[in-house]
Amino acid sequence: MKFKSSLFVGAVALAATSLVAISAQAGDKVRWKMQSTWSSQTAINGESAVYFSNKVKDLSGGDVQLRFHEPNALVPALEVWDAVKNGSVDAGYTTPGYHAGKIPSVSYFTAVPFGPGASEYHGWMEYGGGQQLKDREYAKYGLKALNCLTHAPETSGWFRKKINSVDELKGMKMRFFGLGAMVMTELGVSTQLLAGGDIYPALEKGVIDATEFSMPTHDLSLGFYQLAKFNYFPGWHQQTSIGELLMSQKGWGSLNKQQQTIINTACRDTMWWALVRSDAKQVPAMREMQDKHGVEFVTWSDADISKFKRAWDTVVEKKSKEDPLFAEITKSYNEFRANYNIWSSRAYLKQGKVY
Repeated sequence: MKFKSSLFVGAVALAATSLVAISAQAGDKVRWKMQSTWSSQTAINGESAVYFSNKVKDLSGGDVQLRFHEPNALVPALEVWDAVKNGSVDAGYTTPGYHAGKIPSVSYFTAVPFGPGASEYHGWMEYGGGQQLKDREYAKYGLKALNCLTHAPETSGWFRKKINSVDELKGMKMRFFGLGAMVMTELGVSTQLLAGGDIYPALEKGVIDATEFSMPTHDLSLGFYQLAKFNYFPGWHQQTSIGELLMSQKGWGSLNKQQQTIINTACRDTMWWALVRSDAKQVPAMREMQDKHGVEFVTWSDADISKFKRAWDTVVEKKSKEDPLFAEITKSYNEFRANYNIWSSRAYLKQGKVY
């Protein structure tokens, strides 16, 4: 009888344990609110946010979902940092440059004027100390971010009238982003940071005289060609751009290893998808703007590019003296690029050289 009782108790205990295990698995489902800084209708960046959200769901079989929300649906588009920090939203699909009001130097982790291509840029982030610096600074605010978007070069601005020299920019009011905005300020431009959806009305109402935003696909989707017909190249300020999935450290830490791996894998997949898409899709976008909307593509002269570069060098010198974090990031970035040059100067064909 005691043996049978023991079997019964053991069976009950085993059943209870199994029920707990089943309940734990059911409770492992993740349902997060993720607000994007870019509209789902914005080419590449907004599309990538939706792509990422769907990829997480697919990889997890629906157990992990970071549900996409349009800009301003939960909080204002440029307030994702505070919203994630205080728990108003679980995650943000955004970019470090939009947090420059909190930590100006983190713009380094989005794009660098006269910076490298995607491979070298991510090389610095992952193998040259860039990511460690970013993680350290975000941790001070209880935040965690995964690189979750990478795209090709941008253009350097939309203007209502043709600009014949960088000197003509002085006194203009222009929407500009990240470290590039510091360069424009150095050149006498009055810059302000606006979310993508706020640029067109600001340009239409004359709040700004000109704008940069991204690349032809993005700019076409936002309709800048309706107000300005001169689109300038190259995007000296953003040769490569990186976006992020922003979370609280507490939220990230609450996920199990498998859930973290699913999200990280989805981010990696999204970066590759966006990078290739952003390069391939510019051709039809440029043709449409040129042939259908009468946009004129203008290339800055070498002399003008040199002026932008000298202004950037001045910004680096000034900011490095004023901001220890800026100086530290600059040192890390420059050291990696100097070492990388041993490889890149020999491995790659020189652009523009005729063989």
